Order: sequence, then structure tokens, then C-alpha cells
Amino acid sequence: MKICIFGAGAIGGYMAVKLVQAGADVSLVARGPHLAAMKENGLTLIEEGGERVTVPVTASEDPAELGPQDYVIITLKAHSVPPVVDKMKPLLGPDTTIVSGVNGVPWWYFHKLEGPYEGTRLASVDPGDAQWNGFGPDRVLGCVVYPAAEVIEPGVIKHIEGNRFSLGEPDGSKSDRAQALSQALASAGLKAPVRPRIRDEIWVKLWGNLSFNPISALTHATLDVLCTDPGTRAVARGMMLEAQEIAEKLGVKFPIDVERRIDGGAAVGAHRTSMWQDLDAGRPMEIDALVTAVQELGHLTQTPTPTIDTVLALIRLRARTAGLY
Repeated sequence: MKICIFGAGAIGGYMAVKLVQAGADVSLVARGPHLAAMKENGLTLIEEGGERVTVPVTASEDPAELGPQDYVIITLKAHSVPPVVDKMKPLLGPDTTIVSGVNGVPWWYFHKLEGPYEGTRLASVDPGDAQWNGFGPDRVLGCVVYPAAEVIEPGVIKHIEGNRFSLGEPDGSKSDRAQALSQALASAGLKAPVRPRIRDEIWVKLWGNLSFNPISALTHATLDVLCTDPGTRAVARGMMLEAQEIAEKLGVKFPIDVERRIDGGAAVGAHRTSMWQDLDAGRPMEIDALVTAVQELGHLTQTPTPTIDTVLALIRLRARTAGLY
């Protein structure tokens, strides 16, 4: 089994080290100082308890050097994927599976989703249908990423918490390809359950990302503060209830209620969300996959989203004034 991780930053690097340790045939696509460090020194992972391990890795900026793979695991941010679809094509053989480990509403969301919206394409996350036409939705295996990690210096990943990567076919089946990858990840010490309702998990994670990320970027409040301050908690609740109405119209079942989800965010503590971190670092933020896409689904399902619309307008302007949108 050949596995390529495209976008070997914090999450991709964490997964790569674990797989290499388990003896898997893994390659990575990366660039810049991070790639140079991996080529020269290998890839280093600092585990939760402080244990440090370094493994040699096959890494390149050019996918053509790596050739066709059995699985291509994409761990880029959503807005970074459409521009590199053509670059990925040397990795794709006739049976290659694309594992979409990307935050937010996935571009393939309506593939094999029974109902009136089956086959609908989402302009907010796949402009020009770049992925739908370039990869083809039949290649896709869904993945919800739970670990937290960060690149603390080129070639060095710090694992903060979590080791679960939930997998799921768009049609809900327990396919051979899903189970084979699940077993490979499990042999590397990672949790990789194959879920029959992967979209339910997508929405539970998205619930928090949709609201906590833009509110924190706008206010510079950590999760413990924005989830307990009465005003920002009310804004988050409003966004989440609007999203829940949309999701339930699409057949999603939420295993917890909004208050418990917000309490879960508060329990994370003084955490700076990824959108806030990106703003501070001058990097483009994941606005479209996390917020605009939910607004687009609101239009599709004829669901009003006044709170989402307001926060989206604010975070878009904040991003534009920083030159990041």
C-alpha cells in the first residue's frame, strides 16, 4: 500500500511519522524550509509526553517524482486545494483513493447523498468545479481530523492532543478501501473508525469551527473566554442553531445539543483558534470552507442565516483589510 500525504504540515506530518514507524510506504509533498529540513534531517515528532522521535521520509515538492499512489491523503487547508489539483495528477492511478482530511464543508458533500440535492456542487469550496472535475467524486473517502498539532520549526512537529481520524464513504458503505486504510492507520497507533454517517461527524466539528473561529479572530478571545462571555456565547449559539437547521434539512443527526457543544469549546481552555493564528501570521483564513459554505447551504435549503451572514460580513472585511481574502 502506497500512501502519499499532500500538505505535510502539522497534521500530515504527525500522521506520516506514525505511519513510517509502523513500516508503511509513505511519501510526502511539501515545500520551502519544511521540505528542506525533512530531506536533510528527517521528520521529527514530539509526542504529548515529550518523547521525541525522528524518522527518514521520502519527500518532494514535485508529485511527479513520487508516482501513482493507492491513497493520497490531503491535509491542506480547503482554499489551497483547488489551485493544485492539476499538480496532484501524477499521483493518481486508475484506483487511487483521495482521502479528504480537510476542515469545513467538503466539496464532495452531495456526492451519493440521496435526496433532492444529490450531485449538487458547491462554488464556495470548489470554484469552477476544479476538484469535482479534476479528481472525480468517486475517488473520495471522507475523513474528519481530530488531532491537534503544530509545526514548531521546519521539520519538527509537536503533537498536542488527539489521535482519531474518522473515515467514511460518501454512500455510507464499509468499503474495502476504507477498511484497508483504517487498518493501516490503526497499526500505526491511530484511531480510524469507519463511520456509516460521516456527514454527522463533519457537522459536529464544523459547528465549532463555523462559530468559534471567526468570533475569536474578530475579538482575539480564547475559547474559554468567548464560550463563557454572555455576548459572544449568544452569537456562537445563534450561528450554531442556524447551521443545525440547515444540516437537519439535509438529513444530519446531531448526537449532542448546542449548549453541550459550546461547553466543550470552553473546556478546551485558553486556545487560540486556527483562524486567529492565521490572521496573526498573515496567512489566508479558512473563511469559505467554514462559514461561506454554510451560508451557501442556507440559500440552497431556503434557510435564513442572519447571524451567520453578519459574522461572515465582518470576518471577510477583517480579512480583506489585512490583505488575506
